[in-house]
Amino acid sequence: MIVILAPVLDVIPNAAIFIKDTQARYVLANSALVQRCGVKEFAPLLGKTSADVFPAHFGPGYTAQDRRVLEEGFVYEGQLELHLYGTHEPGWCLTYKRPIFNKYADIIGLVGISVDIQSTNNVHPAYQRLATVEEHIRTHFGRRISMSELTRIAGLSVAQLERYYKRVFHLTPRQMIQKVRLENAHRLLHTDAPITEVALQCGYTDHSAFTRQFKTSTGFTPRQYRSMLNTLPNSS
Repeated sequence: MIVILAPVLDVIPNAAIFIKDTQARYVLANSALVQRCGVKEFAPLLGKTSADVFPAHFGPGYTAQDRRVLEEGFVYEGQLELHLYGTHEPGWCLTYKRPIFNKYADIIGLVGISVDIQSTNNVHPAYQRLATVEEHIRTHFGRRISMSELTRIAGLSVAQLERYYKRVFHLTPRQMIQKVRLENAHRLLHTDAPITEVALQCGYTDHSAFTRQFKTSTGFTPRQYRSMLNTLPNSS
C-alpha cells in the first residue's frame, strides 16, 4: 500500500505530505518533503524523525508536534507556521496532522500535510477590495483589529469576507493578522528590542499570549528563538 501511495502524493502541488510511525519516524514522504529536507530521494529519511533531518532551528518543534499527535491523539488543522529558509527569511505554511488508528482504536502512526501558502490571486474579482483590507492590517497590526472594521472597509459581509479572503490570500483574515504580527515579531527579534516591547509593537498586550502564539507557530519561545538566531552563521 505504501508503494502504491507514493506516486499519487507527488501530483499534489505546493504540499509536503508524509506518514510516520509511532516513534515519529518517517515511513513515507512525497518529493516536496524530500526537497524541503535537502536530499535527493526518500531513502535517507526512512526511519528518521523531523528532529533528525531538519535544521535545529525548527526540526525539534516538528517532532514535538508529532509526539502530541501520537501520544494524545491531537489533531492539527490548518496550523499557521513560520519556516526559516537558508536566507533566514520567513516562509509560511498551513500544517495538518492526524493520528492513524487501527481497528482497535490504537494509534499506529500519523499522516501529515504541510501546504505552502501560495501567491496572492490578484485576478480574483474581489482582489482590489481585499488588497485594501490587507493594507489596513499591515498598517494597524499593532493594535486590536476587529472583523467589523474589516468588513466595513471591504463592503462585504463577514461570510463573504472570509470566503473571498481565503480564495485570494489562501488565509482567513484572522490568520492574515496573525501572520503579519509574527512576521514583524521575527524582524524585531533580530534587533535588541526587549521582548515585552516586541510583543506590544506586534499587537499583543499580554506578553504570555505573545509567547504562546509565537511558540505555536515556530516551536520556540521568543527568547529561545532570539538565542537560536545568535548561534546561526551570518545572523543579523
